[in-house]
Amino acid sequence: MLSVALQTLRTRWITFVGSFVALALGVGLIATMGLALASSLDAPERGPERFARASAVLRPADTLRVPSPIGDRVKPLAAPKAVTPGQAAKAAAAGRTVEDRSFPVRAEGGPRDLVGHPWSTAAFAPYELSAGRAPKAPGEVVVTGDWAEPGQSVRTARGKVTVVGTVRDLGFEDAVFYTDRRAASISPRIDQLVVDGPPGKVRAAAGGLRVLTGNDRRFADADPDRDSQALVAVNAMLGTAAGMTGFVSVFVVASTFAFAVAQRRREFGLLRTAGATPGQVRRMVVAEALLIGVLASAAGCALGAWGAPRLARFMVDNEVAPSWFTIGDYSWPYHLAFWTGLLVALAGVVAASWRAGRVGPTEALRDASVDTKTMTWGRWLFGGGLLLAGIVTLVFALMSQPGDLLHRKTYTSRPMLLITAVALLAPVLVRPLTRLLAWLPAQLPGAGGMLVRENAAAGVRRTAAIAAPVLVTVALAGSLLGATATLNEAKATEVREQTAADFVVTGAGPGGFDRAAVERMRQVPGARVSPSAESAVFVLEEGVALIRSDARAVDPAGLDAAFDLPLVAGRVADLDDRSIIVNDEWERRTVGDTVDVWLGDGTRASLTIAAVMRAGTGNNGVYVSQRNAAGSPVDRVDVTLAAGADRAAVAEGLRRAAGPLGASVQSREAWIAAAYPETSRQTRVGYLVVLGIALLYTGIALANTLVMATSDRVRDLAVLRLAGATGAQVLRLVAAEAAMVVIVGGVLGVLVAGLNLAGLWAALGVLDVWSPVVVPWTTLGAAVGACGLIAVVCAVIPAGLSLRVRPVELAGVRE
Repeated sequence: MLSVALQTLRTRWITFVGSFVALALGVGLIATMGLALASSLDAPERGPERFARASAVLRPADTLRVPSPIGDRVKPLAAPKAVTPGQAAKAAAAGRTVEDRSFPVRAEGGPRDLVGHPWSTAAFAPYELSAGRAPKAPGEVVVTGDWAEPGQSVRTARGKVTVVGTVRDLGFEDAVFYTDRRAASISPRIDQLVVDGPPGKVRAAAGGLRVLTGNDRRFADADPDRDSQALVAVNAMLGTAAGMTGFVSVFVVASTFAFAVAQRRREFGLLRTAGATPGQVRRMVVAEALLIGVLASAAGCALGAWGAPRLARFMVDNEVAPSWFTIGDYSWPYHLAFWTGLLVALAGVVAASWRAGRVGPTEALRDASVDTKTMTWGRWLFGGGLLLAGIVTLVFALMSQPGDLLHRKTYTSRPMLLITAVALLAPVLVRPLTRLLAWLPAQLPGAGGMLVRENAAAGVRRTAAIAAPVLVTVALAGSLLGATATLNEAKATEVREQTAADFVVTGAGPGGFDRAAVERMRQVPGARVSPSAESAVFVLEEGVALIRSDARAVDPAGLDAAFDLPLVAGRVADLDDRSIIVNDEWERRTVGDTVDVWLGDGTRASLTIAAVMRAGTGNNGVYVSQRNAAGSPVDRVDVTLAAGADRAAVAEGLRRAAGPLGASVQSREAWIAAAYPETSRQTRVGYLVVLGIALLYTGIALANTLVMATSDRVRDLAVLRLAGATGAQVLRLVAAEAAMVVIVGGVLGVLVAGLNLAGLWAALGVLDVWSPVVVPWTTLGAAVGACGLIAVVCAVIPAGLSLRVRPVELAGVRE
């Protein structure tokens, strides 16, 4: 049978070219995403930057370490403590000591992320003067880069300064260097110490501070893990994209191979009539799939090696990945892609070949004329099982953990389950759906509408195979984009309902609002000011899990006026320095209970639960007093109007008070609009990659399948011409059928997306967040339109080519 298989490959080249292209592209996509994902797992080792020339740096602990029965639990602190004067004095005994301070600087004409340091720390980078001299007076500074020149006067939030020197920008920060005395007056907090002395003596004098030497000095830089953190987002994006791409590839390849085998039912019937046994037919089909699988998988791996660097360049150009991100030398993505492609090719033909070999010769020939018995017990079992699993897991999640349905991993993976279920059950859905959609066209004068309806309904396998890639694209687009848009709308609804202030003042930079700025805002007539700071609280739940909860440190006296919290128990007025407001996801959430927590700076505290909030979409953290958030700068000031206050006058007064810090004063409506939760750039680009690949792959799969299907219908088209149809009428019929099948796939995709979004909306309702479902109709319409255009073109062209042959000759062709 191997020679028969080779002859088949030679004579039915259209079918096998289509299968080869689909598989090669699928393997190429898997290899591309695998190589990019592997490259995102390891960040390059970065050396010390600010303290590359320092002997040793003493730094307070910046992590919280809590013992548990299964080992220490460790989390980064939200606000690490400062070096105490006693620790600084003890360290000075080990050698020459330099106090390091970092604080934000706002300067007209300067970079937005300017940071101030004492001049004595500049030598440790090392920074060397490129022009001018060192600062000597309180009003003198040295800056990095070329945004200012020596002798230039610059206005800052703390008054005017004179630039007396510049140093070369080393690429890791935009710095302003003050005299040591002036830097200490601006920021009394000592962040860390640079000590030049014998290592043993330095360690003995550390006094509980962490001693950083060698490459560990990089942990004294402002953001030592920025490369790893940058790759976390890249890894998350690529992980989602790789999973979705792998699913689309496997789905389309399996569908294409199954359709290619199903097309050959008449050929199998002839082979059975000629004496071939069922086993011989199956072995022939498997041998063909093995041959195509090996060749196409190898070609796909080569395609992946070509595509991965271009994907990396795309991510760098769109600022999703850091500028240094490149594709590394890995072998496992090639193995994964190759063997996955080969297994999918074999799996796609095994079921169909088993069915073809199982029926008798006469039955096979009769079954080849019209699609009957398209639903095997296997399709019923797996399709129904997956659909039931999707429904049961959704109901279980709604009853137990509705918040889990709002997580990205959940709403990106659930569509795969339903897409596969609907695709397996498609033969049951295609015929009634086609008849429903084509009912009105079939009532129009002429036989065209009726023929479109009957051809699409009779060719269930062909219709299901063509609709499958459209189903994937539309379902993914509707589910992913609709889920993110719906969640964004829900979060915006929460912000809208919880903000009671008339004005919100934000944007003071990393240093936030100092005490003087807050006091100036308090002095504005008619303004009731409620400052707050972003912080964190840690709690050890179930004795082993150290959980970090985002916290907002507020002034309890102004909390009730500025915030409208979604309480389920307790009172906002009961919050004080000895209590906390938690949400209902905490293990201990009974009003009046005492809970042991660690504050943002690592201080342990026992606080009484004053009130409990709904968790909502996950943005409702906890609330503490400002005393329980030491080291967290005020980053937001909510302002409510006193009775009879003039709104415009208050707004102008707030701008004068906060303007020098570069802050913005916005009305409640404007701030909510500006703070409207948006999908992150990484997520948007990730979805763009996924949907772009899905649409591209859908187009190629449609082209393959339609060329295969149309080439197999040349006799049908010839019969229509012999019955009196003109060539133009035949082409219009073919185009209408292709468009109808795409619409069927689009409707099934919208159905799947609707089920996913309905589950998400139900989860929001259980969490008591009532906001509308957002369906990306424009994107769905564009996807269906693009698929329709591709389908019509790829169906009409081979049909038009077949019309060049006399219909009598085509009608007489026998396979």
